[in-house]
Amino acid sequence: MAAAEEAVVFGPYSIRASEQVFASTELSLALVNLKPVVPGHVLIIPKRVVLRFQDLDPQEVTDMWMLAQRVGSKLEPHFDASSLTFAIQDGSAAGQTVPHVHIHILPRKFGDFEKNDEVYDKIEEHAEMLKEKLDLDKERTVRTPAEMAEEAAQLRALLQ
Repeated sequence: MAAAEEAVVFGPYSIRASEQVFASTELSLALVNLKPVVPGHVLIIPKRVVLRFQDLDPQEVTDMWMLAQRVGSKLEPHFDASSLTFAIQDGSAAGQTVPHVHIHILPRKFGDFEKNDEVYDKIEEHAEMLKEKLDLDKERTVRTPAEMAEEAAQLRALLQ
């Protein structure tokens, strides 16, 4: 990572802001996803590393959800979706594997999953993938930094 490039901390991971961050507020960031479940699957995180939702302060909760609302309102038409799924896995028993609160936003279309709730299985598979340190042989492919940076640039422009 270039010395001048801003690094963003997501749990134990350090990521390049230019490759994944497409929107920010005083307290939150919107990130493109390394291994999206559906096209447009993004994450909203607090800038402060916080393990559990209950540990966020009220301003962080408000800020994250306001950013999630703003991002979702742009993602849905951009990805020709008809709905959105917003999800948080809060704690390891709920499937959280990255120890940093995050909101998943998934643009949804009718028929994108045979059974609607299968989306949660896919999100959990994504979490397991991170736990397994990026096993590249799984069903969904890991995107390159260039692919993520390209999507981040498109979404950055969309949210201007």
